[in-house]
Amino acid sequence: MNPKQVGGTKRQIGFNAFEMNCVAHQSPGLWRHPDDRSRDYNRLEPWLDLARTLERGLFDGVFLADVLGVYDVYGGDARAALRTAAQVPVNDPLLLVPAMAAVTRHLGFGVTVNLSYEPPYAFARRMSTLDHLTEGRIGWNIVTGYLDSAARAAGREKQSAHDDRYDLAEEYMTLLYKLWEQSWDDDAVVADRERGVFADPDRVRAVRHEGPHFKLDAIHLSEPSPQRTPVLYQAGTSPSGRTFAGRHAECVFVSGPSAAVLKPRVAAIRAAAREAGRRPDSVKVYALATIVTGATADEARAKHADYKTYADVEGALTLLSGWTGVDFSGLDPDAVIAHVENDAGRTALENITRADSSRRWTVREAAEHVAIGGIGPVFVGDPSEVADRLEAFLEGTDVDGFNLAFAVRPETMIDVVEYVVPELQRRGRYKTAYDEGALRQKLFGSGAKLSAPHPGAGYRTR
Repeated sequence: MNPKQVGGTKRQIGFNAFEMNCVAHQSPGLWRHPDDRSRDYNRLEPWLDLARTLERGLFDGVFLADVLGVYDVYGGDARAALRTAAQVPVNDPLLLVPAMAAVTRHLGFGVTVNLSYEPPYAFARRMSTLDHLTEGRIGWNIVTGYLDSAARAAGREKQSAHDDRYDLAEEYMTLLYKLWEQSWDDDAVVADRERGVFADPDRVRAVRHEGPHFKLDAIHLSEPSPQRTPVLYQAGTSPSGRTFAGRHAECVFVSGPSAAVLKPRVAAIRAAAREAGRRPDSVKVYALATIVTGATADEARAKHADYKTYADVEGALTLLSGWTGVDFSGLDPDAVIAHVENDAGRTALENITRADSSRRWTVREAAEHVAIGGIGPVFVGDPSEVADRLEAFLEGTDVDGFNLAFAVRPETMIDVVEYVVPELQRRGRYKTAYDEGALRQKLFGSGAKLSAPHPGAGYRTR
């Protein structure tokens, strides 16, 4: 569906659940809440229940975050991350997907995989496998990393420079497009029982690539999957990240504390798509947010007040230090946060320094904000109040939907499905049924495979 308003039809709002295969994702400390089930992250049944809940709520998908390495910037080691379960321990997100897909028919899956530490040949096969097993419902969130601890775990002294990681990513994408789109013809698999021919060798070709970072001479190991290339997600909004997103991303995840911060970023992403020869609305933009709601406004505000009593400020600063590359452990809580340039996540530091000229954040304010839902806004209220704020945010930023973080698992998502989704449907702002087809078809009303002018489509063998 075109994300822009058409005629008298209101723009619809899309939801993803922003999840991670860990204990404390965006709300450190809330795992201690008596209603929270995050401690069961390493059991399968809660994930299956979540998938069923999200499909009942007609979510576009579940966006599974991931991080390699640990948050060891705060205090110079991993002790605070371990104490507060700040995204450690963390399990592999990809292994959840086939099980969640088995109990759903329509729910999409966006999985985060760091290309800096993944050999592209093996990774291409894993994603094709997931596209087959989900019957075309897989997407890949392309990240290049931001933690030196991940680089050390891979045998390197430190991570590459920020913009150098995007240079590597460009070549990585070229190689993946060749594997996914070029190696096998659509009709290569003939499965001819009488002749005893499964795949026609003349319709399968080796990918030969030699560049500054990668060298390969091999056929792709998987036959063509429903989408070939998974739906491509991306989350960087630095200048390099926007340029990369303009060329490659179909969905972009943005995060910021207010509409004022996000509006120019969304405009810049759409401009980057236009500069790359694509339509601005060919990219769906989802903003980070958290919803705390209930049957009444009083109930919702009581929940929020209750949640805040469990929030862990040290855990929040541990996450914030990792995201920004700044050690907040020794800073005065009332000190105003200053901007510095480094090779960590640049957008995260922009959010609390110079992205909004009308506000200067202290360490304490940033920690308290991040402690529930991360750096995104928290919408608190009854269904009508929350729907009003979602609509206003959508119109004020030009986003297409929201990546919804949880405060308490699974209560947050259940509340959204039971209270907010029906209110948005009543307003004509939310779908009442899934479209058929692969994830790309559901999101864009197009074919299952990439189409021109996306650069990946140009590699497909005709």
